[in-house]
Amino acid sequence: MVENQVTTVPVTVGNGGYDITVGRDILTQGIRDGLGQKVAKVLIIHAPTLGARAEKLREELSDRYEVLLAEIPDAEGAKRIEVAAFCWQIMGQTDFTRTDAVVGLGGGATTDLAGFVAATWLRGVRLVQAPTTVLGLVDAAIGGKTGINTAEGKNLVGAFYAPAAVVADLALLDTLPRNEILAGYAEVVKAGFIGETEILDIVEADVEAATDPTTPQFRRAIELAIRLKARVVSEDFTEAGLREILNYGHTLGHAIEHTERYQWRHGAAISIGMVFAAELSRLTGSLSDAEVDRHRSILTSLSLPTTYPLARWKTLLAAMQRDKKARAGMLRFIVLDAIGRPSTLQGPEESLLYAAYSELAD
Repeated sequence: MVENQVTTVPVTVGNGGYDITVGRDILTQGIRDGLGQKVAKVLIIHAPTLGARAEKLREELSDRYEVLLAEIPDAEGAKRIEVAAFCWQIMGQTDFTRTDAVVGLGGGATTDLAGFVAATWLRGVRLVQAPTTVLGLVDAAIGGKTGINTAEGKNLVGAFYAPAAVVADLALLDTLPRNEILAGYAEVVKAGFIGETEILDIVEADVEAATDPTTPQFRRAIELAIRLKARVVSEDFTEAGLREILNYGHTLGHAIEHTERYQWRHGAAISIGMVFAAELSRLTGSLSDAEVDRHRSILTSLSLPTTYPLARWKTLLAAMQRDKKARAGMLRFIVLDAIGRPSTLQGPEESLLYAAYSELAD
């Protein structure tokens, strides 16, 4: 068991910033610290499976705040305008003011939705994110990106909105199903491929320990992934340049999610997307065969998929061309000059994309 120490990772945003607090059994105190003294009402937006935890949190905070609960659908079903409107309705009926606050308690979809609700109510109220999944801890909750999906694609409507605090309570992961941990771990190893290569070494040394929330190896990998994202977000909050590297594997990955009507876990889709990006990197002369094989080996050890049907290519290409990462109709991909050294490939020929896709198609 990891000793109960607390790590603080700062994120700089404009003239201010916020802290990501990592530890075990820190949820309630971390949220209190993030809410501060001026807040009167708190809306906890939570996933269905966290109803009991949200109720307990309400009781623990009730001595200081008026706490309301909003249960929203699970996974990507949360990221719809109708769900945001449901939350706005609660806030309107209870006279939420600009000095009140929203808490996002759940996985990445929950924190995306909670952030969007906080960003848009009265043009912005205080937000504390409390991620409860691996994906949320290392990615969705900590970068200030919020958003909802539309019929045309994922995250096409949203805002950059920094939280006041992020509380990363590792104890919340102890009861997660293993397949949920592994799916979220795709974003952890993504951080390894684009910068924190120690993560890859940790996984290759002992995949069981690396994916067990109670081990030092797990905590080390999680903290490395959080630190990488914090550094990148601090330098480029609104994705004007450097932050694009966090999209490694996401262009094809988001297209797969859209094609699968968001029934796939994000990590599963991004896993295939990273293999595709690695193959693109190989075909442009940047990555060796061994480095591409390392992608497949690590992702397979995490029980993540690395192939997708060849017949889906045209559908995926159309979805990628609608992706928000395309600029002026031109597709952009994050590729690797070497493992740990990302770069941008802009406007590649469709023949090159198809050749890379053919290497992973089944």
